[in-house]
Amino acid sequence: MPVVRDLRVLLRLRNFRRLLAVRLLSQGADGVYQVALAAYVVFSPEKQTSPAAIASAMSVLLLPYSLVGPFAGVLLDRWRRRQVLLYGNLLRALLASVTAALMVSHVPDWLFYVSALCVTAVNRFVLSGLSAALPRVVDTDRLVLANSLSPTAGTLAATAGGGLAFAVRLVASDSDAAVVVLGAALYLCAALTSLTMAPWLLGPDRRSAPPRLGTAVVTTVRDLLAAVRHLAAPERREAAWALFAMTLMRFCYGALLVLVLMLCRYALASNPDDGLRLLGLALGISGAGFFAAALVTPYAAGRLGPGRWIVVCAASAAVLVPALGLPFTTGPMLVAAFVLGLITQGAKISTDTIVQSSVDDGFRGRIFSVYDVLFNVAFVGAAGVAALMLPPDGRSASLVITVAVVYAAVAVTMARVEGLLEVRE
Repeated sequence: MPVVRDLRVLLRLRNFRRLLAVRLLSQGADGVYQVALAAYVVFSPEKQTSPAAIASAMSVLLLPYSLVGPFAGVLLDRWRRRQVLLYGNLLRALLASVTAALMVSHVPDWLFYVSALCVTAVNRFVLSGLSAALPRVVDTDRLVLANSLSPTAGTLAATAGGGLAFAVRLVASDSDAAVVVLGAALYLCAALTSLTMAPWLLGPDRRSAPPRLGTAVVTTVRDLLAAVRHLAAPERREAAWALFAMTLMRFCYGALLVLVLMLCRYALASNPDDGLRLLGLALGISGAGFFAAALVTPYAAGRLGPGRWIVVCAASAAVLVPALGLPFTTGPMLVAAFVLGLITQGAKISTDTIVQSSVDDGFRGRIFSVYDVLFNVAFVGAAGVAALMLPPDGRSASLVITVAVVYAAVAVTMARVEGLLEVRE
């Protein structure tokens, strides 16, 4: 198979393998940590979880980062990205250990959320650094393939980490703190693995001393405006629209995730433990969809173009989400998990490729940080909408139909953009 042959060629690149190893360990730890948080916040028997509670938790964990996210991009374009991967993972290992201690201590919820927020904030630096560094370890001709393998492999690692977390919970008598300690150990391994790469390898080319706080604020605003102008240039119009489309698709994914959480917690399981197992199965099947996207997207994007592949993904979701979601039963829900994994990752691979191919290296860190902020705002917004629309058991036909309409709007908009670009060419 051509894909398998190309993957073998890509994996022969030593520095790509090393960067990939850091991603796998880091995102595997993310999967472990996130399952522990979900089990502690959503599936604890003593907690009566509601859509509003889930939305509040997402807001606490993600919205504050939206205020500082753009500053992360400016720093990424000044700091050596290898150092970001090293110190970011070391810091997360420490903070995750603090989270475990707070779980055991039964502290007030707000203190627990502060600890989790810190881990999430650092995570944004690490993921943005991984994405911005990828073009430094592969050539342009293999960038689409690298974007298929690397983020998808990271997602699969997160899924595997989630599965490992479930196994540790069984062995450790449902101890969420023990699971978080495992995540801290994996973060430490990711930091040590980053040391196999030279400090200068991952860029950026432009180097400067860290600015003072006041100077950094002013410089950040100026540089962000320059990054927005860079992205808004006519030759990068496709990248701007792809980011917009992916943000809306992230909104849809977030709304459906809250729906699935509530279904697993109340409607489709007789107790919290069974609900958590069902959620783990759904996430595992969704991970298989991500893997399928890695195999399909290089061929599909090569034949259609990345932008048109986004159109196909969004249009498919508009049709399949109501067909599979409206029954609100276990079988169709699991099929939908696979389909959404394939569609979401296929669109993300295409968006990453369009953005990375369109922007200059000196702007990648800032643009990918803004990319992450858009993801977070869309995700939290989706949770808020879901909290307003979902009943206690999660069965909401109106939410499923609303999501399908948004997918359809994305497909139509991107089709028009691709048509205009084709005419101008």
